[in-house]
Amino acid sequence: MAVSERISQLMGALDAAAGPDTSRATSPGGDWSQPNGGVNGDKQSRSRPRTFPYFEYLPYETEDQAEREGNLDTCLKHLYIAVSAGDFAPGAVHWTREIRGWLSLKFDLPLSTRVKLVKLYYELALAPGLDYLVAERFASMFMVLTKRKHYLRPGKHLTLDWRPLFRELKLFVLPTESGATFPNNVKRNIRTLTKMCTFAQYYFDPNEIPHMFDEILPFFSTSFSEGAFVVAGLLNLLLPTLPAPEEKPDLQPQEYLPTFFHLWSLVNRSKLFDVHFIDIFSRLARDSIPAAHVPLSQYGIFTSEQSSLIITAALRLLEIPVGQATSPYSQTVDLGAGLAIMLDRDQRKHPIAHSIARWIIMSLSPACLEHEDSILSKLEGLIQAVETFYHPSNSGTWTKALAQLVYYLSDFFVMRWNREQNGEMEVPENRKLNDGIKRRFVLCLREVTFMGIFAKSAHAVEHAQSTLQSLAFLEPNLILPGALQRIYPAMQGLVEVHRTISSIRALQMLSKTMARTKGYRCHVTTLLGLALPGIDANDLEKTMYTLAYVQGVCYTVPFHDLTQEKNTNGGPSRDGAQSPMEAADTDTGLAVRWITEQVERLEQAGGNIEIDYDEELSDREEEMILRSSTTGLAEFLISFLGRVFTLLENLPDASRVRSNSPEEHTVNALPAAFTPLLAALSPELFDMALDKIANFVTNHVIHQAKDAMAFICNALVKINPEKSLKRLLPHLLAGIRTEIEDNGAGSTRTTGTEVLPRDRGLVWNLSLLSMCVVHVGDAVLAWKDELFEIAEYMQQKCRGPTVHVSNFIHHLLLNSTVTYTIDFSIYEPEELEKGLTSSSWGRMVDAKNINIKWHAPSADETDYAVKLFQSQANNAVDALIALIQPNPPIKRDGTGKDWSDEVSRNLTLLRLLTSGISVLFDPRYDMSEGDSESDSGSDPDAMDTEGIDDDAGLGEAEDEEVKPTFQYETGYPLKQSDANYKLIHELRHKIGETLHQVHQFLTTKQEDDVLCFNALYNAYRSWFIDVGIERSAHVLDRVTRLLTSDVGPFKSSGLRKQYPRPLLVRRANVYHLQRLRHNANPRPKTDLDARLLLDLAESSVSLYTEIRRTAQTANESAVKCILGARPLVVPPLLDALVKAVAESDYPRIKGALFSLLFGSLAKTISRDWRFTPTLIKAFIEVTGADKPSVQKLASNATFQILDMGKALERMVILDKDVVEAIAFTIDAAEDDAVQQKVDKRRNYIKKKRARIEGKKSDLSKELVEIGRTAHWKKVSRTAAIIVNLGMRYDTIASDEMVDLVTKGSIDPHPSLRGLYAGALVGLFSVIQTRAITGHSYEKYLLGEEEMADKISVPTKADDPNWTEEHLAMFSKPEAKYYVDFDYPGWLVWQKTMPAFLPNAPAIEFDDVETAVRKKIGKLLDRHWFSTYFAYMKQEPRDSGADRFRMSSAMMLTHAFDLVFCGMAIATFEDIKDLTQSVYSDGSDKHQHRATAEIMGALLSCAPDLKPDQRQEIWEYAFPIIRGIFQDGLTPENSGYWTTFLHVVLQSKDPRRGWPLVDWLASFRLDMNSNAAFKESSKIHLLQQCICDAGWHFQLEKPILEDFMQHLDHPYKGVREAMGQTIASIHRTRYHESYKDVASLIKAQKESSSIGIRPYQPTEEYSTMIKEVFDRLEVWRGQRPAGQQTPSSYTSGGKTVLLWLDQTLTSYECIQLVKFFPDVFVEQLLHMMDIKEDPELQSLAYHVFRHLPNIPHRQGEDTDFIAALIRIGRTATSWHQRLRILINIQVIYFRRLFLMSASKQTEMFDCVSAMLGDVQLEVRMGAATTLSGMIRCSPIDLREPLVESLKGNFTRMLAKNPLPKGRVPGTPTPEHSKRILTRHAAVLGLGALIQAFPYLSPPPAWLPDVLATLARKAASDSGMVGKSVKSILADFKKTRQDTWHVDVKAFEQEQLEDLEGVLWKSYFA
Repeated sequence: MAVSERISQLMGALDAAAGPDTSRATSPGGDWSQPNGGVNGDKQSRSRPRTFPYFEYLPYETEDQAEREGNLDTCLKHLYIAVSAGDFAPGAVHWTREIRGWLSLKFDLPLSTRVKLVKLYYELALAPGLDYLVAERFASMFMVLTKRKHYLRPGKHLTLDWRPLFRELKLFVLPTESGATFPNNVKRNIRTLTKMCTFAQYYFDPNEIPHMFDEILPFFSTSFSEGAFVVAGLLNLLLPTLPAPEEKPDLQPQEYLPTFFHLWSLVNRSKLFDVHFIDIFSRLARDSIPAAHVPLSQYGIFTSEQSSLIITAALRLLEIPVGQATSPYSQTVDLGAGLAIMLDRDQRKHPIAHSIARWIIMSLSPACLEHEDSILSKLEGLIQAVETFYHPSNSGTWTKALAQLVYYLSDFFVMRWNREQNGEMEVPENRKLNDGIKRRFVLCLREVTFMGIFAKSAHAVEHAQSTLQSLAFLEPNLILPGALQRIYPAMQGLVEVHRTISSIRALQMLSKTMARTKGYRCHVTTLLGLALPGIDANDLEKTMYTLAYVQGVCYTVPFHDLTQEKNTNGGPSRDGAQSPMEAADTDTGLAVRWITEQVERLEQAGGNIEIDYDEELSDREEEMILRSSTTGLAEFLISFLGRVFTLLENLPDASRVRSNSPEEHTVNALPAAFTPLLAALSPELFDMALDKIANFVTNHVIHQAKDAMAFICNALVKINPEKSLKRLLPHLLAGIRTEIEDNGAGSTRTTGTEVLPRDRGLVWNLSLLSMCVVHVGDAVLAWKDELFEIAEYMQQKCRGPTVHVSNFIHHLLLNSTVTYTIDFSIYEPEELEKGLTSSSWGRMVDAKNINIKWHAPSADETDYAVKLFQSQANNAVDALIALIQPNPPIKRDGTGKDWSDEVSRNLTLLRLLTSGISVLFDPRYDMSEGDSESDSGSDPDAMDTEGIDDDAGLGEAEDEEVKPTFQYETGYPLKQSDANYKLIHELRHKIGETLHQVHQFLTTKQEDDVLCFNALYNAYRSWFIDVGIERSAHVLDRVTRLLTSDVGPFKSSGLRKQYPRPLLVRRANVYHLQRLRHNANPRPKTDLDARLLLDLAESSVSLYTEIRRTAQTANESAVKCILGARPLVVPPLLDALVKAVAESDYPRIKGALFSLLFGSLAKTISRDWRFTPTLIKAFIEVTGADKPSVQKLASNATFQILDMGKALERMVILDKDVVEAIAFTIDAAEDDAVQQKVDKRRNYIKKKRARIEGKKSDLSKELVEIGRTAHWKKVSRTAAIIVNLGMRYDTIASDEMVDLVTKGSIDPHPSLRGLYAGALVGLFSVIQTRAITGHSYEKYLLGEEEMADKISVPTKADDPNWTEEHLAMFSKPEAKYYVDFDYPGWLVWQKTMPAFLPNAPAIEFDDVETAVRKKIGKLLDRHWFSTYFAYMKQEPRDSGADRFRMSSAMMLTHAFDLVFCGMAIATFEDIKDLTQSVYSDGSDKHQHRATAEIMGALLSCAPDLKPDQRQEIWEYAFPIIRGIFQDGLTPENSGYWTTFLHVVLQSKDPRRGWPLVDWLASFRLDMNSNAAFKESSKIHLLQQCICDAGWHFQLEKPILEDFMQHLDHPYKGVREAMGQTIASIHRTRYHESYKDVASLIKAQKESSSIGIRPYQPTEEYSTMIKEVFDRLEVWRGQRPAGQQTPSSYTSGGKTVLLWLDQTLTSYECIQLVKFFPDVFVEQLLHMMDIKEDPELQSLAYHVFRHLPNIPHRQGEDTDFIAALIRIGRTATSWHQRLRILINIQVIYFRRLFLMSASKQTEMFDCVSAMLGDVQLEVRMGAATTLSGMIRCSPIDLREPLVESLKGNFTRMLAKNPLPKGRVPGTPTPEHSKRILTRHAAVLGLGALIQAFPYLSPPPAWLPDVLATLARKAASDSGMVGKSVKSILADFKKTRQDTWHVDVKAFEQEQLEDLEGVLWKSYFA
């Protein structure tokens, strides 16, 4: 009791309510009544009780809570010791695994412990210095502990600190911030970090929001756009979205949302930004709904403007193609994301539709119903706008996103609905979803869902089916009628096959809802009958879905004829008098009549039908109909069985097993459907089924259907064992004897898997028999003697298909020893006793009280099993022993295969015997002999000292599992004292011995007998792994998988385990298996184990591939089960490898490599340095092997080997308190002992580490020797290993290594050269990192770097002119300090900014570093440089490498550094010389590349040198560079020099490269030069310079003026360069520079709810644009029409277009919005009219199409739209009018939610007016545009509009009849005008029809319109008549699929009118 007293006191301190009198052992029984902490407040482990009481349902007593918690405490204690001692892997990892195992058994973790563990693992996962592979393990444990949100409430129970995660993320996405290079062993996986954010974000403290903003926002900058993306990504990952406490109004969402919208509008046209922000907003919506103090309106927590913007973004994200529009996103913007790509969520797991749907659903509240405009109406608008894109005929890239959207919408809605109803989501009453919302929501999604279920893509169909299920769950009366309307015709075969399949799937999804819903459940039996033809051997896909449907129905509906059930109300007089209807429901008549009526009603009704049976039928009538309908079930059953038998007879031969073919899937689907079906049958029906099946079985032998049939028999026996066995077994047993005796079946051997026709009857009977006796309970005992005899009998007689015989015995054993459930009924037994009524349909049982029937092996059964096992095993062992004697009973003369057959047959039998009785083997058997208690009581610590003295402490003495493992009760049937217990374990031993003897015999005498070997090693495998649970059969995985697939259709978001009873029972069975699996822990090894393991090791390197493979598999499995097995098998394998390599014995090399490196042994070896050196040396030798397959293996294993060389963790930095928190499990008394253990362990680990590192350096020296002499192939492997082994933070590297690497960098072999050069750069960076981190490893891990020249400059942010002063600095060469980073001050200023001193004090190196630098310097002589330079200008081997190579530049930067420090032998003079010779005459591009790399290196190392040396470098380099820039650039070398410039300038202060910047900025266009390329390449360099310097570039004025004067430059190249440069200059002018984050947030909030509009054009910018366009206008006037040669207008126009195009595809595009209407549109249209210059035309068209895609603010679009309308109505050129239409439609669609109603009407008026345009093309265009606009309008706008347009156009037709009697000759103007008007009207009506191409049935006004067209205008001649005909034909074409429905919308007369126009057959 002492422990728990102490704990209670500790915990009492946490929670005052629980004093020391609360014992730890109390079970958490009765305290759920007070959910907020009652007496045991702190003991609570969950905020909600478990849905499923796992422990109560087991058939044996489970351990009590105290024992579980005791085990947990042991784990925690050891975890504490391991972490404190620095034993992370294997120690802490192993205990983590134990705790995970403990949790997986559904034990409840006390809340306080969970909190401590979460904190500990959060700390461990991010601990600096920890090996990243180990850290991943801890991270995943952290995620397991925080996965379910309801265990821990954020703030109340747990708050995590966001900074450690931020620190790690910064290393990835803001590398410049965190300084120099990164050590290898802390390279984490960014995916793990982002995943951790997803889990941890929930627990970050909302009070930290301001600190986050202060930390993150300053990095935002679009001057270098990566910064902006990084900020968005980090905010999305880190920002806590939970509501802040009420008393902090400044942290509520609306405080900072305007700022978010502002940041969002700073980066336009970016898909990434849209995704990030919608993600943030949707989480905000989700987390704010429960908080009553966050105000909620009809727009959720957002304002009207905000929600319009978000929904517009959602519409953009779906990327729906509109008209001829390009994508709303610009590729180039997202390319700027750079490193920020790493912060994206995984798109597969978080598709964008998921966020959109979450945002919409979590913003709904009853307020939406009270207002016309709300989130709900926006959702309706969104769905209506994209409705036509859901239609199956209209599929494309958007299909998947749209399907996901609807699916997530319904899923979130159902989840929220359910959780609000059952109180899991604590939402204030006035925010809960109500029926009104639910109804509108379902109506909104109904139509698209019905279209979606028939989609073409499988994904879309799946999503649509799930949506259908959710919607039907919400509103059965709205969904089911429509579904049935589509399903009945499909099932009656009136439409295409694919619709039938979809309908069957839909039925399966709806079966649950239909069975429960009044009225609809009466349809179920009819539908079942209609589904029968779906079982069809010609269409297996359909068969699968049909079976699934039947299965779904059987889980919810009892197949009982309700008229026959016992009547519970005692007699017929229910209400006094017997009503005449009573008698009506005894047969199907009533139901048939009712269903026929209903089906007709569905056919007659149009779309949008709603049937509410609650109103229509009284309960009494409905019940009668239902009862009547159940009388048809018997008929269904008979025909169902008939169809299944036909199917089985026609199955094709399965060629291979597990081929993943449809046949196989069908065979698997049959048992899944049969078990519930047979279980649902009433006793009478069951007898019927049993009889049919039994007759079929006795009269047929269908070989390929034997498995399917066997499963069906198995289902029969499971449901009713006594009855079924009695009916089936006699036949089967008799059949087997007849086959063997009369037909001589199985008398001779058969080869392979083929079964001879003669044996098929035997195999058929045998397979069925085997399946009839497995998992069916103790009914088999009644037949035990017969079964025992037949087993003996067959073993004697059969030679052929023997594996079936062994299998039968295996099944018998399983049946009598395993514990399993035998309970398949949908109802509890009592209910069946009482008799079922109509209320039993579709009722789910309560998961908390079911009574499960289990089969637990009785004494009789175990005796029987042991007897069977004994007799069979002894026979087999004797037979084997006899066979391997010198003179066996069967000759082994190598002629026949008989001997092998016998051996392998007996081995297989042994294998199946051991796995069949595996449950009776006790994993602890070897430990329990002698004293039964010692293993737990004697010395609990004996297990973890890990043999400190043995094997020189190099490896793990034993495997990591040598720790106490916990056994839990699993209902083991034997006692240790039983005779049987001894007997079976001795037998197992005997079998092991026999196997060993067979192995010895085979390896010496029959080493090529693959058959026997395979059987032997499979038997080995079973012998090892099948102890305690049959592992070889993967029982647990299989059962779990089947269960998961079966519960699929019943899952519903927000509800827990609402499954049918049989599935709940199966869940209990799975839980029992989980416990068994947990107990089957690795066991200590015995001598026999060791012998057998060595046998396997020996054969893993056999010469024969097959044998090798089997042995390796067996070995892999076996070492996992035996403690200490791995160190045992490694030495023999290593010896084999070494020997094989020496003899070039390829097969054995492969075997050894495979066993050692591609399995679990690799880890052991890498930890155990007794083995590693041998392995690495052997591995290097293998490299020389001359065989491709060996080489492939070796190269795959390289990574494993390299990993072995990396440094061990030397230091891990942890927070002490977090670790101490889990020490609460240790008693005060134990403290010292524990502390001693910690110390002992720590010292042991230190010693071990020291020894291993010693071994590593020895090895690295040996390898360096190899590296000098061997063949290059071998060396290239060696080099990589040396680098990993040799480089360490402390010693940097050994002399030999420095020598090797430096000399190797000029090795003649190119790939070696690359390797060594890489290593040398690595060496330099280690030196540098060491110096910067102050030579201390700890600082290095924490990333604390002290750059000598880095200073922090205080900013004068309060001074209003500070920003201007700051920028003005950059226009002068002198500097007090350099600002290398782009972000300080771009968005906000901080108190200080990082800067660098111009003349930095040199880095201080200590002795170690200096020594190495000297060593390298000694080798860098003139020869070294000249060789290196010579290699640099060689032509690269592949064209991909032909670019400026950063690697050479980096290498040279470091080398030059040594030259200038005077440590190298070579001098600067030598370098100058050599450079000159490299460049020589500059005629070859490779010379240029090398020179650019050398110059780049020189200028990169200049900043760190003394001022005079820097001067010297610039004086030498600048003239050369200037000369080349002036005249030496050619198209093939300019790329190298652009990169060179980028390297010298990027993210550096422009003043550092002042001479270059200054010279480039002084460039002016030379109009006389005709060398276009020289000019343009200089502009390109200038542009590169501007982009690199960003907003720090201050010399732009003169450049711009110069460019503006020469816009009409004659050369294309120069124009392009100019356009891009002008755009770049303007892009980098913008910056915001708020004085601090607070004022940024304040300014945005005061401005509007969506922040300030960025990129407002300045005065001068506006005047400049206007001037430019005025000049263009003037030039246009000067150009004579039709001029072929280029003019100022065409040239200037192209420059301007290029500039606009650059700007419009970038994020600052909204800068130009205000110029669209007046300045741009008309000019662009004019340019498109210039036919003589196609380039100008296409550019103008390109820019013109961008305009509507540019996001405008609300209200900014009025002028633009007005301009479009003006031009459309008045422009003189018809081309212009036509082109306007393109943009009208696009802008209408993009701004659906942002446009005012008046604008929308104006646009419609304009387009309708354009239908009457004189030009035919414009009319046609207008018609298309009109139908497109109508199609995407929300319904409220659409309906009145359609009405008015229809009226107008019909009147136009009527008022303008064609004049009678045409006068031949030219038509009069009057006449043409009439025709025009008529055409306009026809097109208008056509547009209305085409706006609804897929709506089925068509809207009510449509038939009338069609008829009008047919009557009034079809006979017109010319284009009018033609238009009519094409409209009608189109209409019919799109309606092919649904014509049977659509035809009903027309009246007979209308149809006749239509027939007149088209062919008769069309509208028949």
